[in-house]
Amino acid sequence: MFPAKNELTICFAHAAYRMKDRFELRKTGIRNFQVWAYDDLVKQIGEADVVVASGMWKNDLIPHAGKLKFIQSISSGMDQYSREQLGAKGVRLASAAGVNARAVAEHALALILAVMRRLPEARDNQHKKVWRGMLGDLTQREDELGGKTLLIVGMGRIGSHLAKLAKAFDMKVLGIRQDPAKGAAGADSIHGMGELVKLVPQADFVALTCALTPETTGLMSAAAFAAMKPSAVFVNVARGKVADEAALIKTMQAGKIWAAAIDVTADEPLPEASPLWAMPNVFITPHTAGETCAYEDNVLDILMENLDRLWRGDRVLRNQVL
Repeated sequence: MFPAKNELTICFAHAAYRMKDRFELRKTGIRNFQVWAYDDLVKQIGEADVVVASGMWKNDLIPHAGKLKFIQSISSGMDQYSREQLGAKGVRLASAAGVNARAVAEHALALILAVMRRLPEARDNQHKKVWRGMLGDLTQREDELGGKTLLIVGMGRIGSHLAKLAKAFDMKVLGIRQDPAKGAAGADSIHGMGELVKLVPQADFVALTCALTPETTGLMSAAAFAAMKPSAVFVNVARGKVADEAALIKTMQAGKIWAAAIDVTADEPLPEASPLWAMPNVFITPHTAGETCAYEDNVLDILMENLDRLWRGDRVLRNQVL
């Protein structure tokens, strides 16, 4: 049986996010505590009926978690959780899928706008106290989004929201998804993953918004980069390994495309030795697309919905994994 509200204890486990602080503002009366380090989680997890965690979770915790009934992940990624071990203990599990879809889509558009409006260059000029004059060379000027074509690879929550934002800028949107039968999700046309290389030459921007799976690993291949327009921009807010990073580096070094704007890399943090750091036509943000002031509250909305379902004895949870 799932514990009643007045008997429940929640453990928030994250090294940075202010989960407990935001939860207390809801005045639920539910007992809770926060741990900031893994060693403390090991010591205290035995007190918790519910754990709200993400990267701090390790399956070695399971033998110490005698009361545990439910894990609400703080992130959408679920690779760290052993479904077999948790299932054997009767522990329910739900992801936070969609929690940052709006934020990541907005970040993708911000990267596109930053590159097109040459904001990184403007910031560099500001630091150098350089007031750039008017330009006669059209290839060096800022540009507009209206009439440009955006190819979105992955038309789930993030991709579909990005499509809506792009349409507000009068862009043409081509969408790619694993199952095109699920619909266009706001794109002007929808296509299967196998059509990527064929569609890339039509795009002024290629944006990766898909999940990392065995099928999408390396999806943005050397062949896909080679097929891009010389004037095109590559954007990645998915996962670093969805793109062939070696191929991206070679593409940028050779000047085969105009620019790349990436929030994710194959190894994170990006190693100091990576050539990507110093490339003037590459704009990097440190995997911050989904991390906004609203993140904790968005996770807590999912948590509270799932707690209500568990108290009612519902069989299905929001974003259920187990």
